[in-house]
Amino acid sequence: MLLYNAQVSGNCYKARLLLAQVGVDYERREINVIDRSGRSDLLGGVNPALQVPTLVLDDGRPLAESGAILWYLSLGTRYLPDEDFDRAKVLQWMFFEQYSHEPNIAVVRYWVSIAADSPRESVIEARRKAGYEALDAMERELATRKFLVVDRYTIADIALYAYTHVAGEGGFDLTGYPAIGRWLERVRDPRHSTHTQLATGGCRWRDRAVLRNPRVTRRSCRLLGPAGCSASLSRRSLPLS
Repeated sequence: MLLYNAQVSGNCYKARLLLAQVGVDYERREINVIDRSGRSDLLGGVNPALQVPTLVLDDGRPLAESGAILWYLSLGTRYLPDEDFDRAKVLQWMFFEQYSHEPNIAVVRYWVSIAADSPRESVIEARRKAGYEALDAMERELATRKFLVVDRYTIADIALYAYTHVAGEGGFDLTGYPAIGRWLERVRDPRHSTHTQLATGGCRWRDRAVLRNPRVTRRSCRLLGPAGCSASLSRRSLPLS
């Protein structure tokens, strides 16, 4: 398989995480999420939206959108429940993540930690308020259960983990969300994956570079991925694809 990937994209992080957990060998082709020039040449033949992540199967068929990739890769695995209703609940949380969670938490994180230019503070605060409302919904659910669906780790948890665990970089204070805090620790459990390595690409830090926003630093390194490929990567994730 071939993954069109951006190390700084949280949506790509979801795909990489599940690919590692199911043990699929794949190659990566890195895409710059900030400089979008040349996207048509790189992705025009595989994704009409010209976005990452895009996964190309061994038979050449392309699949785009992080949620669709998670669903496809989890079929027949323990990361997707067997019962129809439980599967629908997984989709419920994945749709919630893309509609209520990611557009607010991830976007605010991008504006305040990465982007060179940010909108006015009132716009940021409006998105942050909506982000807290998404966190409130998660807190209510996780107050009575260990994971989001069927009390075991599924792709619903992968989808929500990606941007929740770095919400602090967008100015979100998670100290008032004890159930989310306990859930984050459970998702990091080594029985599921080595999240620290996967979040950074399993890399060794080499040096530092400065993002376009001078307030934020980035560490660059070299990665030997599951397929033996190498790529430059960043510790920070962008909400854009």
